[in-house]
Amino acid sequence: MASNIKLFVVGAFAIAGFTGNAQQNQADIDKKVEALIRKMSIEEKVGQMAQITLDVIGKGGDRYSAAQPISLDAAKMQDAFAKYHIGSVLNAAGNKALTPQKWFEVISEIQKTSLKTDRNKIPVIYGVDEIHGATYTVGATMFPQQIAQAAARNPKMTEQGAAITAYETRASNIPWNFSPVLDLGGDPRFSRMWESFGEDPYLCSVLGVAMINGYEGLDNDIANPQKVASSLKHFLGYHATVSGKDRTPAYISEEALREYHLPSFKAAVDAGAHTIMINSGIINGVPVHANYNILTKLLKEELGFKGLVVTDWADIENLNRRDRIAATPKEAIKLAINAGIDMSMIPYQYEVFCDNLIQLVKEGGVKQERIDDAVRRILKVKYALNLFDKPNTNPKDYPKFGSKEHEKAAYDMAAEAITLLKNEGNVLPLKKNIKVLVTGPNANSMRTLNGAWTYSWQGDKTEEFAQKYNTILEAVQNEIGKANVTYVPGVSYKNDGHYYDEFADKMDEAVAAARNADVVLLCIGENSYTEKPGDMNDLYLSDLQTELAKKLTATGKTVILVLNEGRPRLISKFEQEVKGIIQSYLPGNFGGDAIADVLFGDVNPSGKLPYTYPRYPNATISYIHKPSEEQKKAEGVYNYEADYNPQFQFGFGLSYTTFDYKDLKVSKPSIKKGEKIGVTVTVINTGKVAGKEVVHLFTSDVYASSVTPDVKRLRRFEKIELKPGESKTVSFELEPKDLSYVGRDGKTILEAGDFEVMIDKLKSTFAVSE
Repeated sequence: MASNIKLFVVGAFAIAGFTGNAQQNQADIDKKVEALIRKMSIEEKVGQMAQITLDVIGKGGDRYSAAQPISLDAAKMQDAFAKYHIGSVLNAAGNKALTPQKWFEVISEIQKTSLKTDRNKIPVIYGVDEIHGATYTVGATMFPQQIAQAAARNPKMTEQGAAITAYETRASNIPWNFSPVLDLGGDPRFSRMWESFGEDPYLCSVLGVAMINGYEGLDNDIANPQKVASSLKHFLGYHATVSGKDRTPAYISEEALREYHLPSFKAAVDAGAHTIMINSGIINGVPVHANYNILTKLLKEELGFKGLVVTDWADIENLNRRDRIAATPKEAIKLAINAGIDMSMIPYQYEVFCDNLIQLVKEGGVKQERIDDAVRRILKVKYALNLFDKPNTNPKDYPKFGSKEHEKAAYDMAAEAITLLKNEGNVLPLKKNIKVLVTGPNANSMRTLNGAWTYSWQGDKTEEFAQKYNTILEAVQNEIGKANVTYVPGVSYKNDGHYYDEFADKMDEAVAAARNADVVLLCIGENSYTEKPGDMNDLYLSDLQTELAKKLTATGKTVILVLNEGRPRLISKFEQEVKGIIQSYLPGNFGGDAIADVLFGDVNPSGKLPYTYPRYPNATISYIHKPSEEQKKAEGVYNYEADYNPQFQFGFGLSYTTFDYKDLKVSKPSIKKGEKIGVTVTVINTGKVAGKEVVHLFTSDVYASSVTPDVKRLRRFEKIELKPGESKTVSFELEPKDLSYVGRDGKTILEAGDFEVMIDKLKSTFAVSE
């Protein structure tokens, strides 16, 4: 069946692979791998391709839920490792964080059992989703989520945060991290938007490479015990569903897939990432886990990816039970492995996968060469991680785990991410001698500051582990004194398994308290969620929060919105009535401190929106769009509402100072195809305080012959810091690929014609000739 699937096979990208390993000779690794493969039986090879979740080998309960606290069952491990030769384990048992010492004990015992029972002495590779810090480790440093890192627009900070995450993940004896997310986060309805770097392919590419450099090092030397193997996810087009709901079908043209969704993954492959995870969904009717042309022709052959390809959770099973492209589990396994999957995140019934795949090989349904290719990729990653020589890393060797140095890096990132969206009459920053009401469901919650993938999958256990950090309320109390702060929640979230539903709490009490306050800090947004539990049917902020906002603004008091949300929930029903708005996204454990410092002027905000903030639920258009989305309201009979009119545009973000742009220049009025062109602009701090500014360079192809050009595209950005009165000339260089686009046939086109360069409100033009 898979051989008849034809999708996305044209076009060309440069072949790329791993960069050099500073510590190990790749040729030596290759020799060791080939020698090992020649010794292995088909049962041993198939076992290497199997990944199980930790609960499967835990004591008590069944394989779906081990008893807590976790301890390992010798008999279950004997079956998994001695009989089935399982090559990988993932996740935290009971969906709950462990201490570094407990991780060390658990994984060391797994390695000991595997090495003792396996005649080839092949270590297990352990993987966990450590997406904003070592998320499943007690005491680890929690950074802002990726969407906030995109708002910070600071690649050096992203790289540093990833390096710290790698360090603390290895301190937990875990060598493999299922991160970064390189999906294009262009749909505000989608439950995992906040796990992305936002809606722009270039921004995703730059920050994705920065994160890989932090995880793996510039030389991709993951044998370094302070580095981890990264895993790009989710290849490809995962967020682009028609319904906006998780793991539902997408319809993506080849032109759109290559123009918008592929660049970040190509950049990451070029950067040497060692592993990749596959999109759980369906593109143009074909589940990606069964798509040979995406997994093999595009990823492995065209992009030249030499690393390990792993499924997402139970996605080979889903080809049978959910997507119905395979009549039996055996046929599903055949489709996925032949399509190019190397390792199956099973995660429970490993016997079904292993027994069927062994039978398929013996029957000829899956060729031995395909098995050998998969095992070769797996073993190369294990050797690259130096697991054969050092299968464990001990927390005692990581003295900086959870250190003040690491915490400062997390705070700094949160502070740079916070985005000032409205400041009517310069109401912000607030004075410190005022009376403040702090209200809203996010005011006194560590869970909402962090979001999901924090100590547990849905983040619902965060309060258990994060009590030493400050909520927004506590940070404001520390800033201006408890005597000056009144707290009434107003409305609260349920805590019964529903991740974002609410019940009315003390709304009337909050309104009464507002009358005695100088300023109301209304902390609203979302509770934690990810994947299917985060699916939604209404993009507006919830009814109770909207009602609370309207009642508070009706008091006539100054109301400041403090948004704490994973995606932009619509606020247009009451936005005009509030004086100030800051967007904090999901800023992590130090988000409360950073928010308070921005509100009271200790920090000058410098974040910029990584997405378009929509005004209406039927107007969720990305900044990357075609000119037809901007048809203005016509005079006369018709009153079109086809205008592009978001609440706030991509890249928007205010400061407590002001910046002026002047002297935008291109180095030449005309260039020939294939030539580069320089762009310069001068930025001046015209305000009274020092501030950081992100300089965005956009281009526009005035006319294109194959497909309608986008209105504009981000091509470069740089974050600068200026003192009052200081100016700086910022220089950029554009390459031919920045002026190219993907045509209807999937091939990249660079045409002669006019191009516009846009920085702030300035424009300049140049021509490209044959």
